[in-house]
Amino acid sequence: MAGGVNRKISAASARSHTRGAKQGSPLLLPSGIFTKLLAGLFVGILALAYQAIQPAGPRIPGTPDGPPVTAPRIKLRDGRHLAYKEHGKPKDVAKYKIVFVHGFDSCRHDAVVAETLSQEIVNDLGIYIVSFDRPGYGESDPDPKRTPKSIALDIEELADKLGLGSRFYVIGLSMGGQVVWGCLKYIPQRLAGAVLLAPVVNYWWPGFPANLSNEAYYRQFQQDQWTLRVAHYTPWLTYWWNTQKWFPASSVVARHPGIFSPPDKALLSKIRPRGHAAQARQQGEYETLHRDMMVGFGTWEFDPMDLENPFPNGKGSVHLWQGDDDLLVPVTLQRFIAHRLPWIKYHELPQSGHVFPYADSMCDAIVKTLLVGETAAFA
Repeated sequence: MAGGVNRKISAASARSHTRGAKQGSPLLLPSGIFTKLLAGLFVGILALAYQAIQPAGPRIPGTPDGPPVTAPRIKLRDGRHLAYKEHGKPKDVAKYKIVFVHGFDSCRHDAVVAETLSQEIVNDLGIYIVSFDRPGYGESDPDPKRTPKSIALDIEELADKLGLGSRFYVIGLSMGGQVVWGCLKYIPQRLAGAVLLAPVVNYWWPGFPANLSNEAYYRQFQQDQWTLRVAHYTPWLTYWWNTQKWFPASSVVARHPGIFSPPDKALLSKIRPRGHAAQARQQGEYETLHRDMMVGFGTWEFDPMDLENPFPNGKGSVHLWQGDDDLLVPVTLQRFIAHRLPWIKYHELPQSGHVFPYADSMCDAIVKTLLVGETAAFA
């Protein structure tokens, strides 16, 4: 009996030992599962990253999800529409016809030359002005393929569709001033004259000496330095950079008051607030503000400092106006451009900032200088 008990104990002990061995054994997973899990995680991260850098589609005017069309528009060669606004004398009786190009974060209503030009000068000289929404702004369709050349051709087609004649004048402010360089390059035969008002410069134009452009570049807010680096070197990250929340992005997009100099702030305090500011961004920021950055600070197919005088016979002139206290556009680089291109008539304004065209009688002087000569303008 004792032996039977021993055998039972031994059997129970064996069963207990077997269960313990099974419970303590490691969990075995199918071969390659960890590799598959890591691959899935990597794909998921890539998908999230791709989503983060992909902008939402623009809210195109006149479509079910877009804003209504309230402005007259022309249809361009590629099917896009360009919205415009006419000012001054009727074009069929006007002597001088001017196309105005608005700046960054603006629209056709921000035509400072047309809005502040005295009625006396408009009548005496017979001036017609047309302003338009640049692609993606206001009520103009976006142009994902926009380049300095394409916008110049848009202007040419606008002039043709409106019947402005074989030659017309062009005036651009800030980022719109930068557009004028493209007009001088690609449609010089269509121009009767041109004005660049505080035109935005591209720090990567090869004509600038490295030390000069670097010095001007590093005077910007650090967040703006990074914003322009992204736009220039990795344009496909421009949307992400300007919408992410970890680091401050463009101070200009954020409308930071520090971007304006004391003369600018004094002048802005006297200007009536823009009642149409929201219209500029109504299609979204990507095809407006972000596209401006990618085009304006990207790699250009030409260097403005290599341009030749478009009016060698003297039947026209190009003027560049710049404030010496402009925190957005470095006066040092404008001086260099004027030195490299002696055929440009350079006007540097003391104690003036970026918004100097809004000063009293300033646009009268600018337009008279363009149309009838500097002596008459400042007499």
